[in-house]
Amino acid sequence: MLTAVHPKLPMRDKKVTKDFYLNKLGFIQSGNADYDFYLMVCKEGVELHFFLFEELNPEENYGQVYLRTDAIDDLYQSFLDRQIEIHPNGKLQKKPWGIKEFSILDPDNNLITFGESNC
Repeated sequence: MLTAVHPKLPMRDKKVTKDFYLNKLGFIQSGNADYDFYLMVCKEGVELHFFLFEELNPEENYGQVYLRTDAIDDLYQSFLDRQIEIHPNGKLQKKPWGIKEFSILDPDNNLITFGESNC
């Protein structure tokens, strides 16, 4: 039976991606091997994978991940406090579909959206 999903996103530079997710967003590196072309990070039961794509043009990258949280206001404020740039069109707001959301872009233009359901 299915138990989890681990999105795979492109990265141009493992060092830059690793720094962003570990040092800015508070993830930790996971996995038992460290390859130059692959990165796995996790935080609070969420795991993201990244594959090396050096030729990636960030302006043409449409990678996206939607992460659920149960503390959207606190998470948003923590990002502001740590000066993590919020997407210009992704400020914290309640969407017409009833979910409070905000978004950021990682160094490779992967869109990371955080949402809290009212269910």
